Amino acid sequence: MSWRRVLLGLLIGAMFAGSTLLAADPAPVAPAARKMMSLGELFEAGGTIGYIITGLSFVMVALIVEHLISLRQNALIPPGLADSIHHHLALRHFEEARQQCQFHPSFLAYVLAAGLRETDLGYQSVEKALEDAAVEQSARLYRKIEYLSVIGTIAPMLGLLGTVWGMILAFMEFEQKANPQVSELAPGIYKALVTTLQGLCVAIPALAAFAHFRNRIDQLVADGALTAEAVFADYKRSALSEPRTERTKAASSLRGKPASEMQLENPGTAAVASQAKVVAKSERKPDSA
Repeated sequence: MSWRRVLLGLLIGAMFAGSTLLAADPAPVAPAARKMMSLGELFEAGGTIGYIITGLSFVMVALIVEHLISLRQNALIPPGLADSIHHHLALRHFEEARQQCQFHPSFLAYVLAAGLRETDLGYQSVEKALEDAAVEQSARLYRKIEYLSVIGTIAPMLGLLGTVWGMILAFMEFEQKANPQVSELAPGIYKALVTTLQGLCVAIPALAAFAHFRNRIDQLVADGALTAEAVFADYKRSALSEPRTERTKAASSLRGKPASEMQLENPGTAAVASQAKVVAKSERKPDSA
């Protein structure tokens, strides 16, 4: 047991000796870390192109807010409008339905108004008008959000332009010095890269918002087109059933009538038959002679 106590004592002594030596040696002083650039320094480093990119960022935010307000379900497809137009169509009140669309300007109202203008020409004309109006309105909505795509494309290009110009200036200043050091070139390079950072910070949210609003427009346009077709569903059934009813009535009225009565109802057919009889008689006269 004695050798174990001796070994334990040696280990404890070694531990204390190591801690004493570590405490005696001064710790190496870490180099002072450079503080991050402030927002004002970023704007100043960006220069003129940086201010242009900043202006694009404000335009992007304004467009996103406007699209969030205008591209909504209730804005493009007002609640209650479809039921109101459907009720007027059931009563054949076409003028009242058109006025109702004028009171609620929206995507659905424009599509329904285009169909209501063609009600006198049959359902095929109504259906064609609905499709054309939906395509036209969806194109307008796409052109409306296209500015976000333009900003998302231009912003990084402007940032790259600012970076290239800043590096040109940095190398020109580096060349003019008598004994230039490589470390003196670093400030000009990192300041030149600021505009690229600014351009990417604007382009990423702009393109993300553009994709989001494009998908929303696709969904709302599809919902609006289906709603418009549902509004005209009863009108479609009645319009398609009217020609069949008229043909059925005409066939039943002619069924069981003698030929003389049919000729009276169709004077054109009777005139053609009488003219054929006259021609036949004129052909028979030379033979008899």
